[in-house]
Amino acid sequence: MALLELNNVSAAYGPVRALEGVSLEVNDGEIVCLLGSNAAGKTTTLRTILGMVPAHKGEIRFNEERIDELRTQDIVGRGVTMVPENRRLFAKMSVRENLEIGANLRTDKKEIREDMERVFVLFPRLKERIGQRAGTLSGGEQQMLAIGRALMAKPSVLLMDEPSMGLAPILVEQVFDTIKEINELGTTILLVEQNAHVALSIADRGYVLQTGRIVLHDEAHALLEHPQLSQAYLGELD
Repeated sequence: MALLELNNVSAAYGPVRALEGVSLEVNDGEIVCLLGSNAAGKTTTLRTILGMVPAHKGEIRFNEERIDELRTQDIVGRGVTMVPENRRLFAKMSVRENLEIGANLRTDKKEIREDMERVFVLFPRLKERIGQRAGTLSGGEQQMLAIGRALMAKPSVLLMDEPSMGLAPILVEQVFDTIKEINELGTTILLVEQNAHVALSIADRGYVLQTGRIVLHDEAHALLEHPQLSQAYLGELD
């Protein structure tokens, strides 16, 4: 069953059309990756799902409820959260304070404490740095914190925007191992990623965007071998 579904969604930044007739679905328990070159519309898709960019055509459903007319905080409250590109942490706040901000729409204090401990099990380094300012963490630690902060919202669907950006190869491998673990613990994931091969290696299915349109969609293993995948990245796919 589709937990998250976009049906013929179009969106624009003023007069500039960013998405055109995008349809995709993410089933409960899946990792689905959204691939494409720079400016293909990947981040815009995530921002449109969260209501940060309005959809002027089509509809978005989460858990069979239409959400494209809701405010971002209401969408987050229903169980859709994003790990943004470039982390966007509160640099002057501590690790603990950043994690607490992730749970700011929740009132279940006991479960919030339990979820923070789960984040520390995933990322022991964060527990070691709990009182340290986020801006003084290494790039890998900041990515851990950005993921941990999103998990504190207790999402059913986690949107991830370029989690490998700016990380050394060994850290990229660790981040993707963690994404797999988060999924295995019960969180459905829609992953935007520039590194197609790494993303498809952990995904169930994938979609490829080119200039705001879906041009390829298949099982992850099939997309890995698809002769037109690299063409889409080079902007040559019709």
